[in-house]
Amino acid sequence: MYWSKTLIPTMKETPEGAEIPSHILMLRAGLIAQVMAGAYTYLPLGLRSLQKAAQIVREEMNRAGAVELLMSALCPISLYEQTNRVEAFGDVLIKTQLPRGGKKIPVVLCPTHEEEVTDLVSRYVSSYRQLPITLYQIQTKFRNEERPRFGVLRTSEFIMKDAYSFHTTPESLNETYKKMYEAYCKIFQRCGLPFLPVEAESGPIGGDASHEFMIPSPNGEDKVVHCETCGYAANTEKAEIGSTGKDQPVTTTPLKPITELDTPNAHTVEQVCKFLKVKPAKLVKTLIYVADYPESNGRLQPIAVLIRGDHEANENKIKRVLNATKLELADAETIETVTGAPVGFAGPVGLAQRIPIYADHAVMEVANAVVGANKTDKHLVNVNPFRTPQGDWAPDKIDDFRNAVDGDACPRCSAVMKIRAAIEVGHVFKLGTKYSDSLNAKFLDADETQKTIIMGCYGIGVNRILAGLIETSYDDAGMIWSVNLAPYEVVICPMKVSDERAMKLANELAQNLQTLGQIDCLIDDRDQRAGVKFKDIDLIGFPLRIVIGDKGLAEGNIETKWRWEKETTMIPVNEAAETITQWIKTERETAERFNNRIK
Repeated sequence: MYWSKTLIPTMKETPEGAEIPSHILMLRAGLIAQVMAGAYTYLPLGLRSLQKAAQIVREEMNRAGAVELLMSALCPISLYEQTNRVEAFGDVLIKTQLPRGGKKIPVVLCPTHEEEVTDLVSRYVSSYRQLPITLYQIQTKFRNEERPRFGVLRTSEFIMKDAYSFHTTPESLNETYKKMYEAYCKIFQRCGLPFLPVEAESGPIGGDASHEFMIPSPNGEDKVVHCETCGYAANTEKAEIGSTGKDQPVTTTPLKPITELDTPNAHTVEQVCKFLKVKPAKLVKTLIYVADYPESNGRLQPIAVLIRGDHEANENKIKRVLNATKLELADAETIETVTGAPVGFAGPVGLAQRIPIYADHAVMEVANAVVGANKTDKHLVNVNPFRTPQGDWAPDKIDDFRNAVDGDACPRCSAVMKIRAAIEVGHVFKLGTKYSDSLNAKFLDADETQKTIIMGCYGIGVNRILAGLIETSYDDAGMIWSVNLAPYEVVICPMKVSDERAMKLANELAQNLQTLGQIDCLIDDRDQRAGVKFKDIDLIGFPLRIVIGDKGLAEGNIETKWRWEKETTMIPVNEAAETITQWIKTERETAERFNNRIK
């Protein structure tokens, strides 16, 4: 391919509205063009890289035993109503009505395909002999992203690989889950991504176990907790927190007597801390929830959850500890009934009603804490758990009820964990029977009994593979592609396009590279100065640059330079095709040069 025969609209300046490296560089290098907020056209270079990423995904999914299909992006809303996900997705779900035959047919543009694929399997799979099976597709998805930003990382239209597995037993699901996990590792390794698998919550997808595949990046919108000592990693919502083993105030300062103080118009953590001149870590929040825990006899009953003032409650953890299916913050009327005071003044001492009290581990270590007094505009100071003989307050249960923060202890080895920003690029779930129950996906087992199909779900954001790589692989000059994702692996740059000998060599070399190794070559046939060509080549980040110049030709050599290396290498013209082919083939397999670029 000749540079002059394709569309590569490079820019010198940073485009307006572009905030992060991947967004800036994809626009400047002519990979994408914005159509509207949250929607982009993939230009020729961007499409080539996108297709390469998709092909790597496809190859590894096929190796793992998955079978490809293509489902409709348009789906009847009734399927989402059966799984109660119209409400779960909210405004993210793009809904419309199709006028047909005098009627209006309500449909959605699918943000994911659990409903459609489960409905499909419910109609065509009926026997245990047809299971297990894993179906996948690579397709455009849609969501009404209210704040599209960061280029292709957060868009309304995106390309996703989603796979769904169907099983007769949990053991069969576990086996496929492991295969998909391993396939994901291979995919991201081949792409050159510095990924980190982390334990995760399932969110609106549902299910009882999941892992996210994260790319650590300063511009990532997700947060992960990582222990560099033992390798434990989880997102902040899922991360367990190691216990210090204290669970009681440890201090050399004597425990002081409880004192009630006026705190007029101070009902938030920030307001109370400012008024009393204390740090948030000294304050204990008493959050009143209603939950359907087993002892509540199926009704939503109030409970109190105590969290340190500088921490955030984790409702998924609370639900798991309580074994509750529903949990929500209590309304103002319930809070006043339980505490005797309006919202903002709840505390564990002197509640108007006796309700279960659940305390986070960190709360138990706060000596002489500040808590709400269960009275309007009043707080208590110097409150301590288990204090005798006064007995300020005592929890019904102590557990991990909060999101992890930087510096927490690792639950596996007790080392200090760090919070890292990251980009989610993939997610795997054990769905169980959430969707097959709702959509009546059953099978007849060997014992002639009908049972519910057990499911797994596995997604990869194909667009995010490109943006994730760029976010972790660029310099002041531009992007730095891995060989496996580069739009072209080699760019051949004749210094004088008017020189017939140089152009003939460029064409012959490109043809030989294609014949010997199916190597993608772009010939820069622009009649431009060397500086202009080299800047564009570095901006786009082609892995290997070949320069054909007068001096080199006079000596029978051509100049080679890897994008991430400072030095150039001269190789004989008559050995060039074989040498470069071997380099590229090796780099495709090992990515050794690319991986060593930061050493």
